[in-house]
Amino acid sequence: MSSSRLEVIAAGIQFQNPLLLAAGTAGYGREIACLIPLDELGGLITKAVSLEPRAGAPAPRVADLESGMINAVGLANPGADEVRASHLPWLEKNVSRAKIIVNVVGDTTSAFGQVISRIDDSPAVSAYELNVSCPNVRGGGMEFGADNAALAELVAGARAATKKPLFVKLSPMLPKIAETARHAVGAGADGISVVNTIPGLAIDVERRAPVLGFGTGGVSGSGLLPVGVLAAFRVSKAVAVPVIGVGGVSSAEDVLQYVMAGASLVATGTAAMRSPRLAPQIVRDLDRWCDDHGVAGIGELRGAVSW
Repeated sequence: MSSSRLEVIAAGIQFQNPLLLAAGTAGYGREIACLIPLDELGGLITKAVSLEPRAGAPAPRVADLESGMINAVGLANPGADEVRASHLPWLEKNVSRAKIIVNVVGDTTSAFGQVISRIDDSPAVSAYELNVSCPNVRGGGMEFGADNAALAELVAGARAATKKPLFVKLSPMLPKIAETARHAVGAGADGISVVNTIPGLAIDVERRAPVLGFGTGGVSGSGLLPVGVLAAFRVSKAVAVPVIGVGGVSSAEDVLQYVMAGASLVATGTAAMRSPRLAPQIVRDLDRWCDDHGVAGIGELRGAVSW
């Protein structure tokens, strides 16, 4: 368990430390519970949940890159009813200290609120992450985050469905990401997540075809770190709500970069997939760094960067 110096309060929720597992990288928790003690983390952002089951993108869905990976899973998931019946009860029973944030997706703006309505009575759920930035689907992906009117409608619908905090996850491809964040908050968002993966294309030169079945995919890994840190910096300056920094995190130093840029919480994904036991180690290293540098509470470092 992490020390009290790492405690964070974000959107009214008390997290024992700022480290989360990013959406899509740890399933719904039970998939990795045999590898790491989930209750040593600040929280878990679940795999996507849609109104109805989604088969996802054709295989192959994931490919390694030198600096990370490219994926097009296509938001495959069993649907809201199955998640409510099976996965959330498991989390309620087996996870007590780590907070659960459910990643929500939809093909229409109204679908997000409908998903939330089906699972909102679960005590396991602390908050929601509205995924309006997935590059690996042909409908209900980045277009919602890129259209301020659609985004406002989507967030307002989700807001009407729950009293629990809503984080809106934005794409690094948005030309005015801070402005988009302001629109999301104005519509009722309690926080912002930045960033999702960057769209990319990897080609198998022998087959003269994309390496992924979907064709294009989302690029993640260490190269995304400065992109995400910049987005967290810009968004935290634009809105007075907590920011979840996501992208390229593989060490305590990476977490500190996001925090100093203004993030309250930080999620690791690709690195934790490659080395599942990395996440608890990051928490320990973060606590040690704060101790070595005389930091009584990690909140002291939030937004500390300047130039």
